[in-house]
Amino acid sequence: MTTNPPRAGRREWTALAVLMLPLLLVSMDVSVLYFAIPAISADLEPSGTQQLWIFDIYGFVLAGLLMTMGSLGDRIGRRRLLLIGAAAFGAASLVAAYANSAETLIAARAVLGIGGATLMPSTMALVRTMFTDPAQRAKAIGLWSAVMTAGIALGSVMSGVLVEYFWWGSVFLVNLPAMALLLVLGPVLLPESRSPRTGRFDLPSVPLSMAAILPVVYGLKEIPTEGWHVRYVMSVTVGLLFAAWFVHRQRTAAFPLISPALFRGHGFTPAVVLNLVSSFGMMGSTYFTTQYLQSVLDKSALVAALWALLPSVLIGFAAPLAMRLVQRGVERAHVVAGGFVIAAAGYGLLALAGTDSLWLVLAACGIMAGGIVAVMSQLADLALSSAPVEKAGAASSLMETGTEFGGALSMAVLGSVGTAVYHHEMPASAPDAARETLAGALAVAGQLPESAGEALAFAARAAFTDGMRGAAIAGMILLLAAAVPAARALRGIRVRENAERADQVSPSGV
Repeated sequence: MTTNPPRAGRREWTALAVLMLPLLLVSMDVSVLYFAIPAISADLEPSGTQQLWIFDIYGFVLAGLLMTMGSLGDRIGRRRLLLIGAAAFGAASLVAAYANSAETLIAARAVLGIGGATLMPSTMALVRTMFTDPAQRAKAIGLWSAVMTAGIALGSVMSGVLVEYFWWGSVFLVNLPAMALLLVLGPVLLPESRSPRTGRFDLPSVPLSMAAILPVVYGLKEIPTEGWHVRYVMSVTVGLLFAAWFVHRQRTAAFPLISPALFRGHGFTPAVVLNLVSSFGMMGSTYFTTQYLQSVLDKSALVAALWALLPSVLIGFAAPLAMRLVQRGVERAHVVAGGFVIAAAGYGLLALAGTDSLWLVLAACGIMAGGIVAVMSQLADLALSSAPVEKAGAASSLMETGTEFGGALSMAVLGSVGTAVYHHEMPASAPDAARETLAGALAVAGQLPESAGEALAFAARAAFTDGMRGAAIAGMILLLAAAVPAARALRGIRVRENAERADQVSPSGV
C-alpha cells in the first residue's frame, strides 16, 4: 500500500532559498580568481608554482573530499555537516581576504575547498529530504542545478567587478553574509537528517578516495596546456590504479564509504555516468569560448566576462521546462536524450564560427548550456530519487564527483583536439612560442614589426578558431552518441513516489 508523500510548504521553500546562497558562492569560488590573480600576484608576489596552487588548490581539495563528506553527512547529520562547513568556509574566506603571504592564501583556499566539499553534497541531500513529493522535488533540484551552473559563470564577472572597484580580498569577503545567514537560519529552517543505520566510518577509504581522484584530475587538467607528457599520463594511470583499489575496498568492507547497493538502485548508475558526459559537454566549450572572446575578438577580460553572461539566460528556462515536460507525461528518457541533442546542436553551431562571430558563438553557448542543464537537472532528480534517502549524501557526492571528472576529462580531450589542430594550422615558419598557444603567438606578435606582427596574429587567431571548430565537432559527435544510450537506459524508469520513512528525518524537524 502506498501513501501520498507530504507536500513541502512555505518553510521548505524558504529553506531552499537559504541553501541556494551558499551553493551559489561555492560554485562561484571555482572561477572567482580569474580576474583577481593579477592583483594578488602584484601584492603577494607568489612564485609561479605558488600562483598555480592559489588557483587550483580549491578545486583539487573539493573534488578529493566530495565522497568523504557526502558519506560523513549521512552518518553525523547533513544539517550538522552543512553548518560546520559553512563556519569553516566563512572563516577561511576571512583569512583569504586578508592574507599577507602566498602560503597563507594557499592554506585558506584549501580550507575553502574542505568547506565546499561539505556544502555541495549536503545541500542536495537536504533537498532530497525536504521535498518528498516527486513533482516538488524535481522543481527544487532543477533550481539547484541552475544555480550551481550559473554560479560558475557569475564568479568570473563578480571578481572582475570587485577587483575593478575594490581590492582583491573583496572577492572572498562577499562569502561572509551568505554563510552568516545560513548559520543563523539553518538551525531554524532546515531539518536534521541522517542514516538510521550508520556503522563504523571507514577511515582507510578516505585517503584511498583522494589518491584515486586527485592524480586523475591533476593529470587531466595539465594535459590540454602541457601536452601528453609522461608525468601527466602516469598521474592519471596511478589515480586509476588507486580507483580500482578503492572500488575493491567498497565491495569488501563491512561499512564502506560508498555502499555498492547504491548502484543497484534502478536508474542510479546510468544517471551518474550520463551526468559525467553532460559535464564533459558543459565544460569542454568553456575552455575555448573564454579564449575566443578575449584573444580572438580582442575584448578585455571584464568585457568578455560580461558578454559570456548572455548565454546563461537560457539556463534559467531549461531546467523548469524539462521538469514540466516530464510532469506532463513525456518520457524522462526522451527529455534527457533531447537535451543531449540540443546541446550537440549548440556544438554544431559553434563549429560554424569564424574569427568574427560573436553572436554565433554566444548563441551556440546558450543552446549548449540550455540542453546540458536540462539533462543534468533530470539526472540529479533520478539519481537522488533512486537512492535510499538515508544514502542521499553519498549519492549526491557521487554525482558531484562525476561532474568534476567530466569537466577535467573534457578539458583534456577537447583541449587536446583543439591544440592539435592549432599546431597543424600554424605556419611552420612561426616561432616555437607562437606555435604552442594563441596567447604565446599574440605575445610574439606584439614584439614584431607592425606588418609581420599583424600577419602572425591573424594566422594564430584563424588557427585557434579552426581548433575550436575541430573540438566542437568532436563534442557534437560525443553528445549525439550519448543521446542513444540515454534513451535506452532511462526508458521506463520512474522516480519513487512512496512516502519516506519517518525515522529518516528527526521528528522535531530541527
